[in-house]
Amino acid sequence: MPTNQSKPIYLMAGRGGNNASIIQSVFKDAGVPRPKVAYIGVASGDNYGFYLMISRMIKAAGDCAVKRVVIAPPESDLNKARAALESADVIFMSGGDVEEGMQVLQAKGLVELLSDLFRRGKVFFGASAGSIMLAREWVRWPDPEDDSSAELFSCLGMAPVLCDTHAEEDDWEELKAALRLSPEGTQGYGIATGACLKIYPDGREEALGGPVAVYTRQGGKAIKLADLTPG
Repeated sequence: MPTNQSKPIYLMAGRGGNNASIIQSVFKDAGVPRPKVAYIGVASGDNYGFYLMISRMIKAAGDCAVKRVVIAPPESDLNKARAALESADVIFMSGGDVEEGMQVLQAKGLVELLSDLFRRGKVFFGASAGSIMLAREWVRWPDPEDDSSAELFSCLGMAPVLCDTHAEEDDWEELKAALRLSPEGTQGYGIATGACLKIYPDGREEALGGPVAVYTRQGGKAIKLADLTPG
């Protein structure tokens, strides 16, 4: 999906004390003095309280304008939403429920627009479930009582990786489940609290704010590799 115009993409865990410096890097890549940030909250059903909390965090990192792009409610003005996304310098994907967020974007016909904006050089960053939505796929259990029902579903795929966020206390169980359903050699990234995985258009990866756990599917299992560390 990346093109010569594409910018790096930032996958944040969305918690911890390093968010300001990470967002400042996002703004630097946007390359404009006062970037316009479009806030997408579909993973939380466009929860207004989430927007107020996270927009304050974004604004605290530097001089910017944050616009809430309302998509999820039935009465949403999608022409207005598309115009806001087109005019933004930076697009932020907020947290919540990954599957719910993807269902809304697909139902509202916005997946291709977002992919096109990425190819045209908009800077994308996400937090928590928003980061997972920016990646390639995620895992769900149609029958929560049956582990064997696990299956992968498509996300936006701007970041050509599998990732999970702030699940270090669970030892990245969902990420491991996703890897076990993936082709041999697939790598997955556990973005711990306070950390961020930055992915460049040429495929290079960089950890910001803290170490990122790295796993690979080998012999049908998720095998731990050396962490990706900042610097």
